[in-house]
Amino acid sequence: MPMYQPSSGRRREADSEMGLGGGGGGGGQVLDVETAVKDGILGGGGLICDGGGAEKLDLKEIVEELENIEVPSVFICPISLEPMRDPVTLCTGQTYERSNILKWFSLGHFTCPTTMQELWDDSITPNNTLHQLIYSWFWQKYLAMKKRSEDVQGRALELLDTLKKVKGQARVRALKELRQVVASNSSAKKTVEDNGGLGSILSLLGPFTSHAVGSEAIGILVNLDLDAESRRNLVQPAKISLMVDMLNEGSTETKINCTRLIETLLDGDDCGADTVSSFSLLVGLLRLIKEKKHPNGVLAGLRLLKALCCQEPVMNSVVSIGAIPQLIEILPNFDPECLELALHVLDSLSSLSEGRVALKDCPNTIPNLVKLLMRISESCTQLALSILWAVCKLAPEECASQAVEAGLAAKLLLVIQSGCNPVLKQRSAELLKLCSLNYTATLFISKCKLTRTIQ
Repeated sequence: MPMYQPSSGRRREADSEMGLGGGGGGGGQVLDVETAVKDGILGGGGLICDGGGAEKLDLKEIVEELENIEVPSVFICPISLEPMRDPVTLCTGQTYERSNILKWFSLGHFTCPTTMQELWDDSITPNNTLHQLIYSWFWQKYLAMKKRSEDVQGRALELLDTLKKVKGQARVRALKELRQVVASNSSAKKTVEDNGGLGSILSLLGPFTSHAVGSEAIGILVNLDLDAESRRNLVQPAKISLMVDMLNEGSTETKINCTRLIETLLDGDDCGADTVSSFSLLVGLLRLIKEKKHPNGVLAGLRLLKALCCQEPVMNSVVSIGAIPQLIEILPNFDPECLELALHVLDSLSSLSEGRVALKDCPNTIPNLVKLLMRISESCTQLALSILWAVCKLAPEECASQAVEAGLAAKLLLVIQSGCNPVLKQRSAELLKLCSLNYTATLFISKCKLTRTIQ
């Protein structure tokens, strides 16, 4: 369960609303439940309502069900910063979760954790009033959540039924609402999956599907768990073609959804990179990756491109559309996660002779890769070194000189002296040796500005 930490600015307000004196669960006395109800903590309802015969749950179960809800600060134990289930009060008037304060005592502390006052009485008193108030508050929140969930499930079923009867804009509107419902509620998602929703949505995709319907349908599918039959249905050429068209022509959100759905298909056993790959798909991915304003699209695009670069024919296509110079140019703009994905792609492409030539011919390959060494992560350093090795080995005289001018030797010495893995150190030593072979020792040391380092 995540820590609950209400802001201090809300604490006095919550205490006031609940009719609590001094600090409540954080360390004061609850006046009484009746006052708390009257003051609005339970919304004016009864104490422990049964919600029409709903089965009562243990407080621990309820708290776990509502783990993302904002909890009043007076219900939070000052030690664990989590809701109290068994609150007890010390002689100082401060209240804590029983297990937490007992652990505090077991460590040899005989003070109040909040005030640091020495305790003149080591007894602890169950705060039954606060316990009842906590249970009542969480129980009502749980019932409200359950009711909303049931309402959402019912609406999802209504929308599935509506889709069978309407066409045109009415169908688009129904799909849009269903997409929003499924994306925001896990129970609605399960309802759709358990009531034939996958088949209904898949039946709407085909060669004559409009982009308006297709984009909403795919927006729903990316939020569902696809079974094997659904995956086989989606890899039909007509459906793949529709997704690729929308990846190139749709809104940014649609492009991202198409990208995510295709990546999901690649994770299964029924679809290989060659099944979905096409020049149109690769061009669309590169466009998405270059859209700086949409970082989610960049990440989705790179994830799919990395997944596609596992087969040589696809990698050849990636090289042929000019992906290497485009990726090299935008490397400095990537965040660490995207950068590592891009380096994985470039490393895969460097295994091809055409890929190595394209990397060598790009003027910024070596400078941009050298800058990444020992800067982001060990993984990025390893990938950058692998690519640099492939390029420098292709044309040692030309590339080694450029690499030395870019400061490669100093970076390699840093790698060798660092605590990184031995394989990385060995590759750094080999690349350093490769670069040094094109110079006399004196000239190499001078160009690399290594005199002070060697001394």
